[in-house]
Amino acid sequence: MKKPIDVFSKEFWMDRWNNIDKQDSTEVHRGFSSPEFWDRASISYDRGTQELASRKTDRAMEMFERSGLCLDGMEILDIGCGTGTLAMDLARRGARVTAVDFSKGMLDRFRESMPIDLDDRIEILCMDWGNADIRALGWHRRFDLTIAFMSPAISTPEALERMMDTSKNACAMRGWAARRTHPILDELWAEIMGTPLDDKPQTLMIKFNLLVAMGFLPELSWDTISWENAVTIDEEFDTRLAFFQRVSDRPEKELKQIIRSHLESIAENNTIKKGQTGITGTLVWKLFENVK
Repeated sequence: MKKPIDVFSKEFWMDRWNNIDKQDSTEVHRGFSSPEFWDRASISYDRGTQELASRKTDRAMEMFERSGLCLDGMEILDIGCGTGTLAMDLARRGARVTAVDFSKGMLDRFRESMPIDLDDRIEILCMDWGNADIRALGWHRRFDLTIAFMSPAISTPEALERMMDTSKNACAMRGWAARRTHPILDELWAEIMGTPLDDKPQTLMIKFNLLVAMGFLPELSWDTISWENAVTIDEEFDTRLAFFQRVSDRPEKELKQIIRSHLESIAENNTIKKGQTGITGTLVWKLFENVK
């Protein structure tokens, strides 16, 4: 007799997460999960006001407030901090932030944009979360709040549990909650991979259900994201090459030819308009001592 499925068990959702079908969503994550990709992407990152607005830091602050998190005086760990938009906003509200990312390029942009008056409130560290030893770092239950927003770092149940182990009070994360539209990526995927891109992000909802099965009560909020900005052919070429080198078996020379040719075909005066639309979800949850 087949064992009944227990959708309320931690093991069920950890198994679902670990055994997501190896389809396009997994490959897309692989493309975005290298420091080389983000180093190259950092050159044109946060360039337009629409893209900056898409970070939705105001929405995050509202959720923190509703959860009773008084940011003033809190110690916060920001995993995958990128260019520091959220970390700086938290610091302006009185928090002390430890901001980590595995991309030197992103962190260079962060340091360039950080106001002098926040220097003593933010510590910036170049670190791969996958290799972080939180006990050796002295981070076990150290922080009042640990966050990971749009970060590829929390890609396994073990990475999520390590994230929660750093906090003594609460955690928050944000990720894609439905298929995003990214025209340049979609078109290049079809040319290079030979099939339409079928990217269906689903780990955010698996994370939500896993947290519920673990006894937590996460608040979930949705946001529609839409932005467009302009980049040069060379800027977009370097970023797309770094992505497809991770997901395609084609020789590098061939990849370069396909990517360069496509970008030149859609450019005007060496400039490309790029953008994204989609839906993100933000989870905020409190940690309780009786929950393991």
